[in-house]
Amino acid sequence: MRPALSDYRHLASGKVRELYRVDDKHLLFVATDRISAFDYVLDSTIPDKGRILTAMSVFFFDFVEAPNHLAGPADDPRIPDEVLGRALVVRELQMLPVECVARGYLTGSGLLDYQKTGKLCGIPLPPGLVEASKFSTPLFTPATKAELGQHDENIPFARVIEMLGAVRANQLRDRTLQIYVQAADHALRRGIIIADTKFEFGIDAHDNLVLADEVFTPDSSRYWPADEYRAGVVQTSFDKQFVRNWLTSPESGWDRAGSVPPPPLPQSIIDATRARYIEAYERISGRSFDDWIGPRA
Repeated sequence: MRPALSDYRHLASGKVRELYRVDDKHLLFVATDRISAFDYVLDSTIPDKGRILTAMSVFFFDFVEAPNHLAGPADDPRIPDEVLGRALVVRELQMLPVECVARGYLTGSGLLDYQKTGKLCGIPLPPGLVEASKFSTPLFTPATKAELGQHDENIPFARVIEMLGAVRANQLRDRTLQIYVQAADHALRRGIIIADTKFEFGIDAHDNLVLADEVFTPDSSRYWPADEYRAGVVQTSFDKQFVRNWLTSPESGWDRAGSVPPPPLPQSIIDATRARYIEAYERISGRSFDDWIGPRA
């Protein structure tokens, strides 16, 4: 018989995740159906989002060549029925205070940085780049981890060295780019561009660098259809950029510069977001989401 969620001590709430104590070495990492944008957790939820993100993470944890924090399968008997399919039992790690971002294309905050300075996280870039320009080689563009409600801050690699030392900083950079290239090459063969993504790493009891949190989900990555790619324009997306685009459109009526939280999402945007997340998972993994475990929304 599986435990109840109430059998575990709740440790923390993030924007879209909950964390529980399983035992002295393991945690229960639960993905919810909440969605965040522009540092707000929206009132609307995306049905099955937690299950989709968990399914995508499990696929990539198995696919990429890097130690990860998983401590059991997706149907581990320590996972309560009520969160089955959207929770994982993971090893507890000493988490590093850096968001490890890999970028293959210029967009988002990277484009804003470039337009202001001609650089990205202190890295000089060629003139004339535009929205969605592809870099000749992927870039490691780290950021600080922000508290809830605050922005992550892009930082130069030299700052990572100051924070963690040269050996660990180089290890983070090299591992981030290795994982990104491996996954991006696979996704491209499936017709999807992974424009950028972010990772979190921790250190285990033996001082090993371990990939943690979620990996290559539509929340932590930008996914673009390869057959529609064109530099100079905002791309069609399979990720939560679709939600951001609606929120900043005249249709939403939301003033991002003000202090009022975003409005609820229309049902059409909720349904389309869910469909995009599922399509990304199915195209990249080659699996049917209908086969994933857990109760459906």
